[in-house]
Parts: sequence; structure tokens; C-alpha cells
Amino acid sequence: MNTLPMNSSKSDIGLIGLAVMGQNLALNIADHGFPISVYNRTYSKTEGFLKENTHLGEKLKGFGEVEDFISSLEKPRKIILMVQAGTATDLVIESILPFLDQGDVLIDGGNAKWTDTIDREKRLKDKNLHFVGSGVSGGEEGARYGPSLMPGCSEEAWGEIKDIWTSIS
Repeated sequence: MNTLPMNSSKSDIGLIGLAVMGQNLALNIADHGFPISVYNRTYSKTEGFLKENTHLGEKLKGFGEVEDFISSLEKPRKIILMVQAGTATDLVIESILPFLDQGDVLIDGGNAKWTDTIDREKRLKDKNLHFVGSGVSGGEEGARYGPSLMPGCSEEAWGEIKDIWTSIS
């Protein structure tokens, strides 16, 4: 379910979790010229966000199904998780794993406990996926106009996200 007209172009990055921080980070990314796909478990949230931001056109695409969301992304896929730290993050990761391919990059933008980040990185590395723990500091305004981003990841993962991360911060 997608409320915007689809074309064959893929998004550079995706974001899951459209609370205020997720919305503002998605807008920041789109404003810097990177097409972004968004998904929220409650589709009405995605739909409302798209309706409020029609001026972004094809730079902002929303989806109601996880598989469609992931299929909309350029490979290797880069997916930002802006969901509640802890169990919610793990549940989202588990729900998208069946749709991911070797080399894809998951970026946790939440306030995860450092030991959870280490565990997730190890677990996903065993599946040939990259995990980036990246704090997003600066609150709502920072996410929208220039957050302080603190990524911890492999050089390969950094190479995949560097252009976007340096542009939006």
C-alpha cells in the first residue's frame, strides 16, 4: 500500500518509525536530496505524514507493508530504525530479517543500551548484515535541521552511510 505514485526509481535509504524524531530525520534526509522510503507499523501514521509533505514528491515514499518498503530500497539497503529502545528494536529487526540480503545495513537511531548494540552487531554480522549504532542527538529540531550523529560501525558500513550522514548532520 503506497499513497504516492510509484516509478522504477529506488530510494537511497529507508526509515522505520514515524514518531516525531523519525519524521524529522526523514524530512532532513529528503531535504538534502536523498530519496527516502518510510514505514510505520500503523499505516495511518505513514499516510498522514505523506499527506503533510506532498511537496517532497518522489523524494518521500511511504509503505504499509514491510516487504514493499524493503523492496523500494537501493541495494545494499540502508534502513534506519527510529523505534523505542530495547525489545521494540529487536522485534522490528526480527520482522525485517527475512527480506534482507547480505551486505544490507541496519542503523539504530534510538537510545539503545550499549550492550544491546554489541549483541545486535554480533548477531547480524553472523547473518552477513551490517549494524550501526548511531545516536541521534539534538532532539526534534536537531533531527530536522542537523543532528549530532554518533555512528559506531565497521568501515564497510560507514562507507555505505557516510554521504547521507555527513550531509544531514
